[in-house]
Amino acid sequence: MLTKPNIMISTKIIYNAVLKTEQVNDLDKFQVLPLPSGSFPYRLALDNESSGLDSKMIFHMVGDTGGTKTTDQQERIAAQMTHQHLCAGTKEDQPAFLYHLGDLAYHYGEEQDLNRQFLMPFEIYPSPVYAIAGNHDTDINPECSLNYESLDAFCTAFCNTSSKTIYFTKEGSRKSQVQPHVYWTMETPLAIIIGLHTNVPKYGHVGREQKNWFIKELKNAAENHAGKALIVCMHHAPYSADVNHGSSVPMIQLLESAFAASGVKPDVVFSGHVHNYQRFNKQYADGKTVPYIVAGAGGFDELHPLADPCDAAYDSKNGLFEDVQLENYCDNRYGFLKISIEKNTFSFAINGAYYAMPAEAGEALLFDEFRIDLTGR
Repeated sequence: MLTKPNIMISTKIIYNAVLKTEQVNDLDKFQVLPLPSGSFPYRLALDNESSGLDSKMIFHMVGDTGGTKTTDQQERIAAQMTHQHLCAGTKEDQPAFLYHLGDLAYHYGEEQDLNRQFLMPFEIYPSPVYAIAGNHDTDINPECSLNYESLDAFCTAFCNTSSKTIYFTKEGSRKSQVQPHVYWTMETPLAIIIGLHTNVPKYGHVGREQKNWFIKELKNAAENHAGKALIVCMHHAPYSADVNHGSSVPMIQLLESAFAASGVKPDVVFSGHVHNYQRFNKQYADGKTVPYIVAGAGGFDELHPLADPCDAAYDSKNGLFEDVQLENYCDNRYGFLKISIEKNTFSFAINGAYYAMPAEAGEALLFDEFRIDLTGR
């Protein structure tokens, strides 16, 4: 008697962006923004010396470096970024700065937490640090005995009127930054980087005033800086495949309406909020492909795995994802980005590299690479 062999059928899960089917409505957590420290339209120009050379600019990028437990992961991340800086062969190969994607401290934007979770672990980093604030940086601890306003500590460290000693970090030597507002534009010889502030609610919220500013900054970049890369940074991730947050409809709607109103799309969108690494591509009807990259695995105690798209708790078939494709991800390792913008007579490109930390001690390893070709712009 013949018997049929047991056949094991293996099915590979195909991950892509999801929406949580049950989403919280926490717009009551929205915080009124502080007054700007600089003048409208909130632009900070970096010269060649502070941003690199006219032909090449390298910088680090990471989000969600805060943590409520130990600062071990933050210190490892900072050490590896510093190692890359010190091992660079020439000045043009050294990262000119670190751009932080928000949530430097958890769970609230208090001085002692910003100092312990970010300023001290990153004291060793040799280049300037710029940042946009995350939801936790913006939120206020209702049980704190001290009376403080939203973003007080963040503005002291990053949106000061002049570069000066940060009074709540007596142990450190890093001076405060002079970013003109909590949403602002960095102007460099090779790139325009627009940083949005997406506030406290779980899926983010941007008011009308900031949205109008964003539309004008997109137009300004296209009209006056057409030969430069155009980068948008925000804390809340528009697209995500993770189990904790999923994608953000408010952020998708914000971006798409701003792109339509300005007639301008950026070359890439970076975000944090989700504690992992994800790289999406979105194909637009005009033929432009825009990468949406999540880099929020900077050190928080828990990483966010990807969601099973067949789980009823998630919607992966939403029309918002029709032209969105997840290209790569890392949801079980901490890590950071190293971005290089290079321009010469024959080519112009943004090159990205994501470095993942090993589980134990050791050097960060290259996990993913991507190239955004801007030649012909």
